[in-house]
Order: sequence, then structure tokens, then C-alpha cells
Amino acid sequence: MRNSKWYKQLLLFGKSYHPIVHSLLLGTILARLASSMSLPFLAIYLAKHTDLSAVMIGVIIGAGSLAGTVGGFIGGTLSDLFGRRKILLGALFGWGVVFVGFAMANSALIFFLLSLLNGLCRSFYEPVSQALMADLTEKENRFKVFSLRYLAINIGVAVGPLLGAVFAALDSSLPFYITGCVYFFYAFSLYLLLNKFGIRRIEGEKKGNNTFLSVWNVVRSDLVLRYYLLGGIVTAIGYSQMTVTLSQYVGGKFTDGVALFAVMMSVNAITVVALQVPFTKWADRFAPITVLAVGVIFYALGNVGFALSGGWIAFIVSMIVFTFGEMLTYPAGNMLTDKIAPDGMRGAYYGAQSFSNLGHFLGPWIGGLLLSRYDGTVLFLVMAVVALFAVAFYRVGEKVRQTSAYRMNSQTQPVP
Repeated sequence: MRNSKWYKQLLLFGKSYHPIVHSLLLGTILARLASSMSLPFLAIYLAKHTDLSAVMIGVIIGAGSLAGTVGGFIGGTLSDLFGRRKILLGALFGWGVVFVGFAMANSALIFFLLSLLNGLCRSFYEPVSQALMADLTEKENRFKVFSLRYLAINIGVAVGPLLGAVFAALDSSLPFYITGCVYFFYAFSLYLLLNKFGIRRIEGEKKGNNTFLSVWNVVRSDLVLRYYLLGGIVTAIGYSQMTVTLSQYVGGKFTDGVALFAVMMSVNAITVVALQVPFTKWADRFAPITVLAVGVIFYALGNVGFALSGGWIAFIVSMIVFTFGEMLTYPAGNMLTDKIAPDGMRGAYYGAQSFSNLGHFLGPWIGGLLLSRYDGTVLFLVMAVVALFAVAFYRVGEKVRQTSAYRMNSQTQPVP
């Protein structure tokens, strides 16, 4: 067994990354598994246990996304200024409080505040964990780490809802209590690991003498980052159709549309889990901008497939093609940001990516208008064209970055 190929590969994988990176990857599985046990059922839980209207339930759930849009930059910047450890642990303990609070709350205001805090905790945790992974990983291995992180997210999301349904059948508040306990456990174990592997020394080497205002001024004036964010917003507008309007389109097209959409979402998760590693090996040979462009083209082809599909098989094949784009664009987008982020402001730059969540807010609204005024065919053909505009924004940003007139932020630290 010790001489087997699998054992050698596992041993090599273990030595390839810092132990904290491995703990963050495992923690990402736990975090997404836990949250997907409860959050997908939050609307049902609120409808069952409160007298809130459907509109108010939508406002409460949407509050988390709104908070996350600006929270990422704040959390990422604070991690640059005060250290990754404090922000990570604060976000995880806060998350634990949020989910226990969901199980115990009994008023609309409390639910609204908890939803806001949930969005903030997520927007703090995501960029800071990415920044810490990048801090501890050599540049040539970062694309692989970001791909593994995306794989970890999908493993958690694939398993979580099934467990949530089982626990909710016993008691509708049980998934929220379990989720809160998982976050408390993850926070405590991460605290021990960060201390064991000397995170204080690592933070001491990374932190600079910047201020929040000086970091904001640098990020705000970075033209390349602005083009990347525009590309991210456009990409999010197209991607959000898969999670929101596609279910409405499929549900209206087939009598068993709900079942078809459930199968498509399962295919999405299974495709990521099965093919993320080989896709990463292929993509690692090319520049991030090339990988991202190919991913967006897959998005466009998937949307064309949704528009023209007339049966189950065609929709499922289209979902697989769409998922290929998903597997390439997420890690490649992180790598583009990593290339322009100074070492002392990596958290702020990763956090600034949360501004692209504006696309997840605008996407369902735009998609709903197109679906109601025209039909799904028009909607997804338009989104295929929209996806290609994202490539244009990314390309322009890359050209600006490559010009001699552009001064890399990594060479010009902000002056407090």
C-alpha cells in the first residue's frame, strides 16, 4: 500500500501546500456543507414559523447579498491592516452566532439583522481565506489552489442540502443549530492550527503601515481592477440566470420541470466534483486571461443550449457545457486579481471582487424582465451575447496592465 501510486500522489499532495492551506480547504468543505444544510431552506422556515409576507421574506434573504457586496472589501482590507487571523476567526464565530440566532429568532427585525450579519461574515471569510491561501502558496501553484478551493465549495454544496432535508424532517430548526455548531467547531480548530503553525509571524512579515483610506485610494484608482470588476459584474449577470430564471423557464416549459431542474443542478455539482482536477491540469498551461476567455465562451454556448433545448437530454448537456465555463472562470478570475494585487493589499483586492456581486443583484431582475416580456429563448440568447462582453472588459483590462504607462501597484505602495 505504501508503495502504491495513490499513496505517493497523496503524499505529494500533502507536501505541495502549507498545512494551513489544507486546513482552509477542508474548512471550506465544512463551511459550505453546513450553510447549504440550512440557507436553502431559510425561506421555507420563515414562511412556516412567522407571519411574514413573501415580499418581506425576500427582503430579509436579499439583505445578506446586499451586505456582502461592500463587506468583502472592508473585510479584506481589515485583514491587510490587522491580520488574517483576527478577521477569519471573527467571521467564523459570528457565523456560528448567526445560525443559532436563526433557530431562536422570533421577529422580522432580528431575522433581518441576522441576514445582514450572515452576508458580512461570508464576505469577510471568503476573500480573507483566499488571501491567506495566496500568502502561503507559491505563485505558480495558486491557480491549482483556487481550483481546489472551488472544488471544495462544490463538494460541500452537493452534500449539504441532502443532510439539511434529513435534519429538517426531524425538526425544522435543527439544521440551523447544527450549522452554528459546525462553525463554532471550525473556528476553534482553525484557531489552534493558526497558532500552531505560526500565523502571527507570517502576519508580521506581510502587514505594512497602510491605513484604510490609503488602501481605498489605491484600489479606487486602479484602472485595471475596474475593468476586471466590470467583467466580473457582466459574468455574474449571466451566471445568475442559471440559479434563478432557469428554474422558472424549465418549470414553465415542462410539466415535470421542477424534477428536470433538480437533476440539472445535481449534474452541475457532479460535473465540478468529477472534472475540476483534470480541467485545472489543462488550464494551468495557459495564461489566466486565456483560460477565462475560454470559460466565458463555454458560458455563452451553455446559454445558447438552454435557449434552443427542447428536451431533458439537451438541457442536461447544455448544463454540462455551462458548468465547464464555471470551472474555468472562477479560479482564472482570482488569478487575474492576484496578478495585480500588491503583497501588502492582497486582502483588499480579493475583497474588492465582492463588488461584482452587483451582477447577482441585477441579473435576476434583468432576466425576469426578458422572461416575462419575451420568452426563455430570447432571454438565454441575449445572455450568451452578454457573456461575450465580459471577455471584452477583461481583455481591455489586460491591455492596460501590459502598457508601459501602467504602473504596477506592487511597485508603488500607498502613502498613509
